Amino acid sequence: MHKTTAWPLSLLYAALIVFASLFPFDGWRTQGMDPLVFLFAKIPPPYWTWFDVNTNIAGYAPFGFLLALALLRTGSGRSAVPVAFAVGTLLSLTMEFTQIYLPRRVPSNMDLALNSAGTLVGALVAALLEKMGAISRWSRFRERWFVRHSRGALVLLAMWPVALLFPLPVPLGLGQVWERLEMALTEWLTDTPFLEWLPVTDDVLEALSQGRELIAVLLGLLIPCLLGYCIIRDKGRRVIFSLAVTAVGVSVTALTFVLSYGPAHAWEWQSVPTRVGLGLGLVVALLLVAVPRRACAALLLLALMLHMNLLNQAPTSAYFAQTLQAWEQGRFIRFYGVAQWLGWLWPYATLVYVVMKLSRRRDDA
Repeated sequence: MHKTTAWPLSLLYAALIVFASLFPFDGWRTQGMDPLVFLFAKIPPPYWTWFDVNTNIAGYAPFGFLLALALLRTGSGRSAVPVAFAVGTLLSLTMEFTQIYLPRRVPSNMDLALNSAGTLVGALVAALLEKMGAISRWSRFRERWFVRHSRGALVLLAMWPVALLFPLPVPLGLGQVWERLEMALTEWLTDTPFLEWLPVTDDVLEALSQGRELIAVLLGLLIPCLLGYCIIRDKGRRVIFSLAVTAVGVSVTALTFVLSYGPAHAWEWQSVPTRVGLGLGLVVALLLVAVPRRACAALLLLALMLHMNLLNQAPTSAYFAQTLQAWEQGRFIRFYGVAQWLGWLWPYATLVYVVMKLSRRRDDA
């Protein structure tokens, strides 16, 4: 039997809720009020908008859906919806209670009610789809397409488009974090003896040439394709998958530019090196469709290491840094920086996954 991906996805979404509810995690203090006073406040509160109503419902609906789906796929049956509703309500209550200690946050019993309603809606949708047989059809589809132990790769592939939802210096160039990490560590360790421990280099980082940018884009497209090849059964489905990955990568990158710079700039990222890199990346992916899964994992490991090394030897431009700083101020559409963290961490999580896959003695059936 396949292990359901709904469990890890529901846990990841719960972490997303915690992050979005408590961001920016500073200014913690006791504000001299009863922590549960918000429960007995008047509904609706003096200041509210339909945007708040919709986002509170929509924000918890995926959590209710994923949790109920996970329970349904593990045999919980009738208890899936009430358990998911109770867990979502408890999570929302915990977040509202914790917001009492954050001056930038305002706890609200209306938010609690809407979050609970969103969880219930999501759980009911999952139960309805299960009753209609849609979830079983997905299970049969997964059985035909993927090997038995595919949950980790499927979760990573589901996260890949979300990781692209913040502006990147190089299209599809996830994982360029070392320069910012070095700057952050230097700032944190200033005036401490540990500052001398940092392996700071005196070499000036050089901007990517057009040829290196082309290679970076090629590898950025090839990496998710190879990740899919590690779990997809036959060549024909790998061809379809690589075409779908290319379409998703191009579409999400265009969407990111629309959200960041406006609709008129949706396709400004498509420079000549980028277009050639996308084309060559797809060609290479198609040429590798017949490679065995274990060999694909080895190629994926090599591609990840080359890609991260290439990206982290180049600086981010001053213009991009200024744009990113403005972007980081936090629109709800970006989940208060969660997409950025995914963009930084996704290649490293994939690296851990592929190393664990290669460490197994035999390939999955």
